[in-house]
Amino acid sequence: MGAVVITKDPMLTTRPNEPTLVAAHDRVYRALRARIMHGDIAPGQALTLRGIGKEFGVSMTPAREAVRRLVAEGALFLSSSGRVSTPELSQERIEELAALRALLEVELASRALPRAHMALIDRLQTINGTITETVSNRDAVGYIRTNLEFHRALYLRAQAPAMLAMAETVWLQLGPTMRALYGRLRRTEAPHFHKLIIAALKAGDEPGLRLAVRSDVTQGLRMLTG
Repeated sequence: MGAVVITKDPMLTTRPNEPTLVAAHDRVYRALRARIMHGDIAPGQALTLRGIGKEFGVSMTPAREAVRRLVAEGALFLSSSGRVSTPELSQERIEELAALRALLEVELASRALPRAHMALIDRLQTINGTITETVSNRDAVGYIRTNLEFHRALYLRAQAPAMLAMAETVWLQLGPTMRALYGRLRRTEAPHFHKLIIAALKAGDEPGLRLAVRSDVTQGLRMLTG
């Protein structure tokens, strides 16, 4: 695909409060964000505004605004020549993001524990069953999506929206790389750390929960990159 040059568009300042334009931009942004986070777009893959506009049935302006937001979040990379692509992460960058996951997600899980009632535990077990299905089907995108659904369901109980938003930004930056790394792994079942997380929630075991979450987000990624 061709290079993307993002330049100032007069349409951006013509009618800044136009509802249709805002709705289109947000729709494209959310759809692209989900695809990147779930690894549906490979690392280093180029995107064009024309291609985005055609796919979502929008003009160049909402496509450009969606791309700008994703560049700001680190989900897309804008080169000095104007080429837009998903990032290709170095080993050092992957380790840095894994460390961030450990810091944020251990704290989120700890805050969620007092509100982790049986309904949540039942839901986590159901999601974990779906993860097992995606693994057996070798569905990388489905695996990443349901794995993040497992973590998000738990962390929502923390009632710490700013912290969760930061964690999601890390997931977003890791998405394409997780898809590429997943292909190297020959999993046959869901990550066993999820079972440890569920067991710790049932027991009300905060140290065990913190250890299980830290192991899941660091050792699990180490298995992929090793």
